[in-house]
Amino acid sequence: MKLETQEIAGDEPALVFLHEGLGSVALWRDFPARLAAQTGRRAFLYSRAGHGQSDIPVRARTPRFMHEEALDVLPGVLADAGIERPVLVGHSDGGSIALIHAAEHPVAALVLLAPHVFVEDVSVSSIAEARETFETTDLRDRMGRYHRDAERTFRLWNDIWLAPEFRDWNIEDVLAGVTAPTLLIQGEHDQYGTLAQIDAIERGVRGPVTRAVLDCRHAPHLEAPDATLAAAVAFLD
Repeated sequence: MKLETQEIAGDEPALVFLHEGLGSVALWRDFPARLAAQTGRRAFLYSRAGHGQSDIPVRARTPRFMHEEALDVLPGVLADAGIERPVLVGHSDGGSIALIHAAEHPVAALVLLAPHVFVEDVSVSSIAEARETFETTDLRDRMGRYHRDAERTFRLWNDIWLAPEFRDWNIEDVLAGVTAPTLLIQGEHDQYGTLAQIDAIERGVRGPVTRAVLDCRHAPHLEAPDATLAAAVAFLD
C-alpha cells in the first residue's frame, strides 16, 4: 500500500510525526517545519492508509487498528526511511500509536499531543457530534481539500470510535513497556479527552515524564502553537 510521505533534512534522531484521527501530512500545517528548524532535527511525516493522498484500505477498522499501525505498519515505514530510535511526535490517535510502538520498539523520546489510552464519555459524545457535523455541514467538502476520499477517511475514524465494541478499548496495559522520556501536552479544554488521560500515562510509563497543560482544546499545535513549540523544544533540548 502506497503512503504519502514528506521529509525535512536534519540531524538524528529524527522527528517522526503521527497524525490524529482525521489528519494527514498537510494537516500538521507548519508545526513540523517549525519544530525541525528550532531543533535542527530531521523530520519525517506520513499519512496513514485512508488519509491524505495515501492509498485507501478496503476493509473497515477493528478495535486493534492502532495496535496494527504501531506494530505492523510503523516499523516498516521507519525501516524504509532509514530511521532508527526516532522521536515520535503523536497527536491524538497518533499519540496512542506512538505509545504502543514505544512499548515494543526502541525510541529516543515521545512528544504526545492530546493522547488517549482509554475511552471516555466525553470522547464518544464529541465523536458522535462530529458525525452530525459531517452529515449536515460543509465538513465533507473541507476535508476533501486534504484527503483523496473524504467520506472514507471520516468513516474509517468515526465508525470504529462509535462502535459498541470499542467502548472497552484501553492501552494502559502497554504503558509499563515505555521507558523513553515522554512529554505530555494536553489542552485544558480538550473536547475529546480529559486530564485523566495524561494522568494515566504518567502513572503507567516507566520513563521520565514532563507535562504541559495549555489553554486550548484538542489540537495544541494549532490552537496554542507557540506554547506547544516552546514546550517541545525545551523538552528535546
